[in-house]
Amino acid sequence: MKIKVIILLIFIFVVPCSFSVPLENIVSVVQAARLRTSGDIIIETQLRNPSPLLIPYNSELRQYVNITQNSLNPGIMVEALYLYIKPDQFYTSADFWDDKQKTGIFNQLTAISSLSGIQYFSASRDTMRTFYESSVVIDGPASRNPLPDPVFYQIPEALSLFARQKDLTFGDNVYRYDYSSSPDIIYFLQENITSLTYGIIPAVGRGNLRSVIAVIDNGDSLLFYAVSMAKAVSLPGMGDRISSSFSNRAQAILAWLTDRLDREIFAL
Repeated sequence: MKIKVIILLIFIFVVPCSFSVPLENIVSVVQAARLRTSGDIIIETQLRNPSPLLIPYNSELRQYVNITQNSLNPGIMVEALYLYIKPDQFYTSADFWDDKQKTGIFNQLTAISSLSGIQYFSASRDTMRTFYESSVVIDGPASRNPLPDPVFYQIPEALSLFARQKDLTFGDNVYRYDYSSSPDIIYFLQENITSLTYGIIPAVGRGNLRSVIAVIDNGDSLLFYAVSMAKAVSLPGMGDRISSSFSNRAQAILAWLTDRLDREIFAL
């Protein structure tokens, strides 16, 4: 069976309506105030018996992250929460997520090739460093033939694709991306198909790194939630290094996404 550009499309279902959720309904009052006033990314890092601390009050997302965590039993968890404020003319009502905006955001999340060359701050080197030297959608983990980024005019309810990404810290690896959508949320899971190494040191085994990124519309803004969890090798100092790397990388991914939104969705 031929593999098409929309790669391993499992099932397409047009959601009949999409809706927004006021920010204060899905995060604590303290978090909402901090997100609206500071403009900063809230980060939480845990190395001992981790459990989500920043996850929004969205039942679907909470169930998904819980299932992911229970199946992995990670020793490291890094969470990030960020509020993207839309330009005034792109505000929507508090109970309606504009389908054009939502589809556009989904297409940015599947724009895997645009991750090539993004930068993150390396704490160990005290300087900015390239995150992904290259990033491309592929037809599968065995053949690894490059494909263009998929583009959709209607959001699929579920989608899986593979990507080959050369990370200057963890090497040249293959990841699986699983996307899901429902009326009030878009999210995806990234899982490593190949083992990650830190230099010459094995760091994270196959399937032992899982990251979830979710987008929830709030009418005047978009709430981004990211969580990376890993079962890493037990070497002195390795957990601290990996958690620091994940924290900086989470911020880099959110910066990449907000830049894409600025240029592709909410350009003035």
